[in-house]
This record gives sequence, structure tokens and C-alpha cells, in this order.
Amino acid sequence: MILSNEVYQCTAGETFDSIALELYGDEKYACELLNANPDLCTIPIFKGGEYLDVPVVEISEQEDEEDEADETSAMPAAAPWKE
Repeated sequence: MILSNEVYQCTAGETFDSIALELYGDEKYACELLNANPDLCTIPIFKGGEYLDVPVVEISEQEDEEDEADETSAMPAAAPWKE
């Protein structure tokens, strides 16, 4: 794991999931935050003021394209009367 030499100051009510969503754009990266901050991994909801070490997360182009495809397939089909 590579740390970015950056830290993130938590605010009250945040969780690892919400911070991953804010920093990386996806909650699935919460695991990387947990692994980089084992001393804080037992805290389900931050009180505010805690500092997290921020790891570098590399997102492959293929994974990024798959995420875009998933978003597109989740779009509802056009209504028949609009075609």
C-alpha cells in the first residue's frame, strides 16, 4: 500500500464509506482506508477531528469503463410512447 502523504480530517457523523465516496468516488474503497488506518478501524461513526492517512488508490481504465457501463445499463429504457 502506498500512502499519499496526505491526511483527511474527519467531521462528526462521517464513516469510512462516506469518506471513500468523497475521496475516491466510490464506497468500495473504504477497505483501503481501513487498511491504512488500523488504529481507527473500530470506529463506526467519527466524532470529528480524527485524522486518516489517505492511501493512493489506482483505478484501472478497464474498471473505470466497467463502472460507466454499469451506470448506463442502470438507466431506465425510454417509454414506448416517447419513441
